[in-house]
Amino acid sequence: MDVNSLTLLVEILDAGNLSEAARRLKMSRANVSYHLNQLERSVGLQLVRRTTRRVEPTEIGLQLYEHGRAIQNALLAARESVTTLGKSLQGRVRLSVPSGYGQLVMSGWLIEFKRRYPGIVLDVLFENRVEDLMRDEVDIAVRVMSEPPQNLVARDMGPVRYVACASRAFAENHGMPIQLDDLRTAPLITAAVVGRQLRVAAYLRDERHEVLLEPAIISENFLFLRQAVLAGLGVGIVPDYVVQDDLKRGDVVTTLDEWRLSIFGTNMYMLYMPNRHHTRAAATFIEFILEQASASGRRSAV
Repeated sequence: MDVNSLTLLVEILDAGNLSEAARRLKMSRANVSYHLNQLERSVGLQLVRRTTRRVEPTEIGLQLYEHGRAIQNALLAARESVTTLGKSLQGRVRLSVPSGYGQLVMSGWLIEFKRRYPGIVLDVLFENRVEDLMRDEVDIAVRVMSEPPQNLVARDMGPVRYVACASRAFAENHGMPIQLDDLRTAPLITAAVVGRQLRVAAYLRDERHEVLLEPAIISENFLFLRQAVLAGLGVGIVPDYVVQDDLKRGDVVTTLDEWRLSIFGTNMYMLYMPNRHHTRAAATFIEFILEQASASGRRSAV
């Protein structure tokens, strides 16, 4: 057994299937399968269980994967130490951030990070997809959810607080929802998950309630939702950071303030793969963003 064999096993299991592993390794699927069979033959044990869609490690396969990942990380770290010796911090960080939070909260942080570390390339995707967060080309993902996936490292970036809000003119002309059930009939402005019924979870002390919503305006673009609220088109149910400046100016007012509202989740998390080698650039970025979240008051002290 050599390092190349362990690296192959790591790539196969990270990819999830032989076809994807072949694409990443720029090999044919048959060649990948052949080398995997040779490795299993040399060990004398099955390392991978194959199904029509995925491959999963056996117990010994998982142990060898962890050894292979550790070796791969050590080699990557050594290579980075040599190539960056005497140079300013360089590298590339590819991240996926929610469209609203990314634009309204994180944009300033990302610009400041780039000013401090001009040698680091930031490749930023603004998207709200939840499935397959950690695709091979993404180093770090930021998402709102109640419980992060167990197979990923999750760093808490603080609570997400939704508000029921409307323009002052709308509130004066049409009134605001007073009871939670009033949201069922109000002209709502909010985001939704395609293919799912939209429900708002509402917490009052230890009580949890749920209301099925039928919005009048739905969009994943939170800047558009904010404009719709300011235009007096209805009652917005949006994260507080979407309208925080408008609330300070008094252009927008809130209702149902005694309730803690949530649609997609209660916390913002930074997510990344365990055991994956973080370059100095990625490690520096992670700590910088967590510091910014903490300084903004969104992240709880740990």
